[in-house]
Amino acid sequence: MGSHVSEAFATEVRGALDAFRRIVQTLRTSSRDAERRVGLSSAQLFALQQLNGMSGASVNDLAARTFTHQSSVSVVVQRLVSRRLVAKVVSPDDRRRVRLTVTETGRSLLRKSPEPVQERLIAGIATLQAPERRALVAALGTIADTLSVRDGVPPMLFEETRSNAVAKRRAKTPSPSTDRVART
Repeated sequence: MGSHVSEAFATEVRGALDAFRRIVQTLRTSSRDAERRVGLSSAQLFALQQLNGMSGASVNDLAARTFTHQSSVSVVVQRLVSRRLVAKVVSPDDRRRVRLTVTETGRSLLRKSPEPVQERLIAGIATLQAPERRALVAALGTIADTLSVRDGVPPMLFEETRSNAVAKRRAKTPSPSTDRVART
């Protein structure tokens, strides 16, 4: 960009990057805190907390409540079910429908958990007037399109996708060739 960048432009970019840094730092810190305190990702804690307030919800209901795509919520719910924090119950009204309910173990975990940061993020967005929200969506969409390397539905905030988890495990496990180099 060089020296031809105006001072106003530099100030605006720095301000935007500082805001991103503050948001990402808060999300990261909150996610680590949830992981440390209750052993859940930030996304799992948020989904569990939201589900606790809506007994008998469907995955679609939870997706709407968390402002997330159904397929992303479904992955998180499956992880909560596997940890026995959420149970899937066949609906008495329609045996084809499955309802979600927080188990006693899930409720106990919620009593000692921190507040999910997503609540504050949603509250912050809700304080904006409709034109500001639309401008935010457009601006962030443009930035995301510039950064994005893949299409598809994004996972819930700070919930690892299967490919990310596999890549992390591979990075932590030395390959035979890396191990051989390290010993020489």
